[in-house]
Amino acid sequence: MGKYVEVEPGVNIYVEDVGQGRPVIFLHGWPLDSRMFEYQYMRLPGMGFRCIGIDARGFGKSDAPWEGYTYDRYADDVRAVIDALGLEDAVLVGFSMGGATAVRYAARHQSHGVSKLLLIGAAAPSFTVRDGVPNAMTIEDVNEQIIQPTLEDRPKMITAFGKKLTHKSPSASSFAWVEMVAFQASAVGTLRAAEMLRDEDLRGDLAQITVPTAIFHGEKDEICPYGLAQTMNAGIATSHVVTFEKSGHALMMDEPEKFNEEIVAFLR
Repeated sequence: MGKYVEVEPGVNIYVEDVGQGRPVIFLHGWPLDSRMFEYQYMRLPGMGFRCIGIDARGFGKSDAPWEGYTYDRYADDVRAVIDALGLEDAVLVGFSMGGATAVRYAARHQSHGVSKLLLIGAAAPSFTVRDGVPNAMTIEDVNEQIIQPTLEDRPKMITAFGKKLTHKSPSASSFAWVEMVAFQASAVGTLRAAEMLRDEDLRGDLAQITVPTAIFHGEKDEICPYGLAQTMNAGIATSHVVTFEKSGHALMMDEPEKFNEEIVAFLR
């Protein structure tokens, strides 16, 4: 069932709420929305889990204001949803940009309402190269491949970016579906969130995470290289890595059976 939560005056965030039981909160990647986890929404409620999918501001059915595209604000939006729905003992799941948001949430809000963290191909601790984070895109790469194309030809940028999501070649229909979801993101959200990915730094957040944390990462990831998983694992004392040897960035598309098995094992 879909609902809206007002996270600040005049800004409403869309939330998909399916099932009953232990809450599992899903944070999507850029430039998608909560529908990317629809296969989990169909499976997990039958296993006793309540799936909460959040459309980040600027994406999906959520409002797209000009302001508020920082990990602090994104984390605060998650906190507002958790408080509005009265969620406790939740598992916070974040993919790519959503993984970075989950890291900031755990640090900024001391994992309020959350007892486990699952980071999937997370764009953390930095999407771009910094000291201690050599395995990432350069700022120039982000500007040339994402920022400028978003300003000039967003559909072309989405198609090019989509081709890097997986290691295996997806079916034409699956690729068209990913493009469709990405095309429905707001232009302002697509741009401002890309700037957030480029500019923000989460290195100082890792040591503040104290809940059990699983890091799912594709060994063939071309967007958030596998080295990021190793950096996160070194920085989060309570973490472990689950490697998807045959996967790129969107490991739930490359190895769906393994993904479903591993996510259920971690949730339990």
